[in-house]
Formats: sequence, C-alpha cells, structure tokens
Amino acid sequence: MAGVSILFASASGHAYEFFSRTITACPFLALAICPAGFALVRFLTHDLFRGSEGSGIPQAIAAIQNNNSSFRASVLSPRVAVGKIILTIFGLGCGASIGREGPSVQVGAAIMYNLGRLARLPPRDMSRAVILAGGAAGISAAFNTPLAGIVFAIEELSRSFEERTSGRVFTAVIVSGIVSLAAVGDYSYFGQTGASLTLVNGWVAVLACGSVAGVMGGLFSRLLLQLSIGLPGLAGRWRQAHPVGAAAICGFAIALVGLASHGDTYGTGYEQTRAVLAGHSITPGWGALKFLASLLSYASGMPGGVFAPSLSIGAGIGVDLSGLMPGVPAGAVIILAMVSYFTGVVQAPITAVIIMLEMIHDMTMTIPVMAAALLALRWSRLVCPKPLYKTLAQGFDRTARLPVQALE
Repeated sequence: MAGVSILFASASGHAYEFFSRTITACPFLALAICPAGFALVRFLTHDLFRGSEGSGIPQAIAAIQNNNSSFRASVLSPRVAVGKIILTIFGLGCGASIGREGPSVQVGAAIMYNLGRLARLPPRDMSRAVILAGGAAGISAAFNTPLAGIVFAIEELSRSFEERTSGRVFTAVIVSGIVSLAAVGDYSYFGQTGASLTLVNGWVAVLACGSVAGVMGGLFSRLLLQLSIGLPGLAGRWRQAHPVGAAAICGFAIALVGLASHGDTYGTGYEQTRAVLAGHSITPGWGALKFLASLLSYASGMPGGVFAPSLSIGAGIGVDLSGLMPGVPAGAVIILAMVSYFTGVVQAPITAVIIMLEMIHDMTMTIPVMAAALLALRWSRLVCPKPLYKTLAQGFDRTARLPVQALE
C-alpha cells in the first residue's frame, strides 16, 4: 500500500506542477483547461469508473459495515481503485481543489480486500479487518503519520476498537510506514513551526480558532451533505440531467476563483499552507476562496478528498484570525485554526489532533490543539448535527439493498 501511495503522491504532484507551470505562463488558460478537464473527469467517472466519485472514505466505511459481498466487491473493485487514482491525478492536473488522502483510503481498502479474496480469507470478519487495515494504511502513507492511521481507523472507519482487528491495523500501518520512510525519509508534512503559546494569550487563540473555524468546518460539511442529496428546484434537476455540463460550469467557476486568488486556490493547497506556516504572506481572503474552490470541486462530482484542502482552508482562516490577535504568534494561531476547521469538517477530533501533531513534529502545542479541537467539535455539531462521512456512508450502504446490476 505504501508503494502505491508514494507513486500516487508523485504522479499527483507532477500533474499539479504541470498545471501550475501552464497557468503561470498564461493565467487565463485556466478558463479553458478547468471546464474541459472537469467535464472529461465527470464523463469518465460516470461512464467508465462509476463508483470512484467523491472522497472514498464513505465507500470504505460502508464496505466495513455491510456484509453484502456483492456490494463490497462493487465499491472496492480493482476497476474503481484504478479509476480513483487516475481521475484524482487528472483532477489535480486541471486545477481541482481536492486531496489524495481520502482516495488513498478507498484504494488501500480495495487493495487489501482483493488480496484477502485472492488468499481465500474467511469472507465476513476477516474481510472487515483487512478493509479496515487497508484504509488505515492509506491515511498513514498519504500523510506520513503512522499513529494517525491507527487512530483514524478506530475513530472514523470502525467507530470502535476490536482486539481481533487492531493487530492487523497496526501491522498494515507499520509496514506502510517502513516503506514510506525508506522511500522518502522521515519528513514532517508541513515542516516544523516552533510556535508556542502562553497561558493567557493561548486560551484567547483557542477560543477564537475553535469557535470560528469549527463553525466554518461544520458549514462546509453541511453544504457537502446537501450537495450529495441534490440541489433544490430547477438547478438541482438540471445538474442531475446534465452532470458533464454541470461539471464544466464548476470548472469555469473554479478558474474564476483561481484568477481572483492569483492561482493560490488550485490543487491541494499544500504549498500555500507550508508557506504561511513558515511566515510568508498569502492572497488576502485565501481561506474563503479556498473554501469556495473546494466546494465547487466536490459539486462537480469528480473523485478527490477533502483532507488536505480542509487543512489549507483552516490555515487561511488562521491567517485572518492572527491579524486580529497581534500579541499571539501567527504560526500558533494557524495551527489551532487548521485543527479546528479539520475537526469541524470530519467531526473526528482525536484523528485531527494526532494528524496535526504528527505533521508539524511539535508537541509543545498538544494541550491547546486538543482544546481547540474539542471546542470546534461542539460548534460543528450545532451547525451540522450529522457527521459527514458516517452520513455519506449510510447513503452508500442503502445502495447495497438494490439488485447487483444496479451497483455496476
């Protein structure tokens, strides 16, 4: 799984780099590249790789929770896994504001599930265990955060801890981590910030970031759930009847947002997030523009996750909030806003905290980060009472009751 994830990351990086070089030479080319690319990805998703749309995490959760072998084989088929990789790479190559971490979960789950079938493992509990392990390994390898992979499997994928599956999860993540370390070394995803907080200014930042970013994360999650159900009225009916045309419109809108942000809203947002954590400036209002670009990318129906874009949106919110708190280190505010927004979106605070701390390699922020995540969770649940991935997984789970032909 780690080898696949490393190749996935490398290909995604090259695809986005090609797009970035192209629009740097001529920014207005995005007005043609984005609509055409989005339309093509949506066409291929609908006609050739059906089942590969969206994040991939809800599909993995649904496969874990449902024992219907036909359903599992459908959402975790090799065809869907290959499509997920190809179309996510292509999406980043045409400017979509998406991440590869969610797709890595579905791809990892699919690899482990199909290896289990080839090994003729017992079909029920063992299948659930290998899917869980594959999803955990996907997160671990994508972020280079082994502990976060384990916690994500417990908190989000399984929603429980079972002794008979934990060993397999640990094994998958450890092996994935070893391969990742051998290939790319012991790096931290966003680098080290050296940020720290005092008792007084720290809690002001915790309250501000936990509240504002938590509400924004909950709002984003609620909007994604609404898009998964469908838009109301004529717009919703037209979008359903013309998915390729709707994707092209989303692509054109993303190009306009990209022009407004001087290109800072395209892709995962990794480079911009790393830059602001290092103290560099960014386009004013970048967080809000990235929020819009990520929402439009999801609305287009293309494969891609929300993990990396969510961290970037949180960083943008942190930049804006830090301007209102001149006595607080900007890096610390950005970290708190990142974990708060991420928690607001996925409503998995332990995973958010572990991912954040592992990515920045800075344990001095542990207590403020945990406090901000818990506060963000409270605010997010007020805005969006239904957890994003669990609710989307229930939608996939209901399709398991359809005839097998309807799943293809």
